[in-house]
Amino acid sequence: MTLPTPVVLAPMAGITNAAFRRLCREYGGGLYVSEMVTSRALVERTPESMRLIHHDDDERPRSVQLYGVDPATIAAAIRMLVDEDRADHIDLNFGCPVPKVTRRGGGSALPWKIDLFTAIVTSAVREASRGGIPLTVKMRKGIDADHLTYLDAGRIARDAGVASIALHARTAADFYSGTADWSSISRLKDSLGDTVPVLGNGDIFSAEDALDMMAQTGCDGVVVGRGCQGRPWLFGDLAAAFRGDPTRIRPGLVDVAATVYRHGELLAEHFADENRGMRDLRKHMAWYFKGYAVGGDARRALAMVSSLAELRERLDALDLSVPYPGADAEGSRGRAGSPKKPALPEGWLNDRELSGERRAVLAGAELDISGG
Repeated sequence: MTLPTPVVLAPMAGITNAAFRRLCREYGGGLYVSEMVTSRALVERTPESMRLIHHDDDERPRSVQLYGVDPATIAAAIRMLVDEDRADHIDLNFGCPVPKVTRRGGGSALPWKIDLFTAIVTSAVREASRGGIPLTVKMRKGIDADHLTYLDAGRIARDAGVASIALHARTAADFYSGTADWSSISRLKDSLGDTVPVLGNGDIFSAEDALDMMAQTGCDGVVVGRGCQGRPWLFGDLAAAFRGDPTRIRPGLVDVAATVYRHGELLAEHFADENRGMRDLRKHMAWYFKGYAVGGDARRALAMVSSLAELRERLDALDLSVPYPGADAEGSRGRAGSPKKPALPEGWLNDRELSGERRAVLAGAELDISGG
């Protein structure tokens, strides 16, 4: 699979649905990954899981990210995607730091168990290859500074035949706090050489950040997450940067308002429910208007819209002559949080192999988040 720009939209739960992916795609090329879907829910064909893997007719490549802890269930989910021609690319999530995932041994906790990680990746690659579909993995450095997994996991994934490896340069304990450790991306790239592409993730808030990461680490591409929240035009900046064009999108408030309304229209269409689309849009408002002088009352009103007509009215009431505010509109979006002790199964860190008793506990891990 060849991308016009070496940029991947990171899957973000509740964010990267088909509507947001379309909005981003309208600005630039790359790989736009769906929200994470639980493999068991997909095998069971729950309505929410089927919505999560929905792609617009013109969305190519169709990318799906799977979460799971059981090799057989993940293999069955991939078999379904292949047999029913529902994806052109599949990514496996080994990076989620959310407690409800890690406390059962999933996400960023899972690579600690080498045998389980190996079994999942090996079976997943085998099933995906039946349809000629590239399978990739996304992971973190490890659980915490004393329990790093990324170098071992990188070698295992390479040997299993993955198409690429993405590393978020933080541990689960870091959550999204502090500064991403780009040197770990360099170490992974040095460890694997040119045997498999390595993508870097963490603290890419501008096109210049992406260029800097690639120059500093030698990675083959970048994964963008929080940096594009409220700024889908970042993908336009990235496309320009990678073709050597210094042009950057610097939207005035009138441009931001137009993008917000477009996002609202896409969400209403995606959910086939205008009110639900507006409820989903509300969480994006603070990100879109970061740095712009719109006033507290207007922000609160926009964060409570319930229809497209109301959204139009609220946006038209803004002073749309406000220019791009500069640095105040850039940087991190959302709450970075603070370092925290990861929630893990009891005794999880005692050894790197999975006991038979622990396998039985893990069998229920997917059920906790089976809605995706």
